Amino acid sequence: MKKLRLPVCLVCLLAGTACADLRFVEAGAEYRFDTGALRGVLRSGGRSRGIGPVTDSATGVTLANGSLSLLGPYRLLDAENRYLPDAREWPSSARLLPDGAVEVHWAADAQHPFDLKVLYRWAATNALDAVTTVEARQPLRRFEVFMASYFQGFPAVYGFADTGFVEVTKSMGDWLSFPRDAAAEALIADGRWLRPPHPVTFKPVARYKGALGVRRDLASGLVGLVMAPAEECFAVLMPYGEDGHRSLYLSLFGRDFKTGETATARARLVIGRHLSDRQIQECYQAYVTEVHAR
Repeated sequence: MKKLRLPVCLVCLLAGTACADLRFVEAGAEYRFDTGALRGVLRSGGRSRGIGPVTDSATGVTLANGSLSLLGPYRLLDAENRYLPDAREWPSSARLLPDGAVEVHWAADAQHPFDLKVLYRWAATNALDAVTTVEARQPLRRFEVFMASYFQGFPAVYGFADTGFVEVTKSMGDWLSFPRDAAAEALIADGRWLRPPHPVTFKPVARYKGALGVRRDLASGLVGLVMAPAEECFAVLMPYGEDGHRSLYLSLFGRDFKTGETATARARLVIGRHLSDRQIQECYQAYVTEVHAR
């Protein structure tokens, strides 16, 4: 029996895409892709970032412009520290795996007492998985990898709460969060976000029903989903919809590490078209089911 891969069945068929080559192709310091649904670059210019630029193949709409990226680790935080340089400025290496996935590696150094790896692999023509692994070189308290996705367009943004999808608007504040629980809300407010550069205060909106953030581009009908298993992601965060960042963030881990301890957190980016709220929830549930079946 084949492994359950419901995001392929649900989202790709709704998007009207056909299966193509779900592999990255090495091109100098970059890794290019053309899945039939999406095309673009991982590690543009060899930089320590996620995928960008990214284009929707059917419409030619640019989803991410490349100056920033989708599914790229950004801030590295714990109870006492913001580790600088951030992940996108911390030099990294990468290698193409035989199955077409790419592993990016940030090696521990004097400023970063941990190894960081992110494995990028296509799960479907419009679904990219990022598996983040941390190995501690010293004890770390309440350690977090902040996974960032910056869209172009997509002015409407939503969190997923018990009441359904909540649109985040300017009237609610500039920077908003959907924490997993009270402990996660306290973690976000423990002072880590006040450390320079660019201090930010996140205002909680509601506890999340699932670690899922949504951005919609009403003009094109495109929908961007960023998701993770709840046990590996303690908050989903974002600015209000039309803020220029056009971003979605996942706060991964949020746990203590002993010296030598390794842990993994998973995330997925999905690009769909004309998806209803119900279809988005089904897509997220299919992802969670798939993760827990592995």
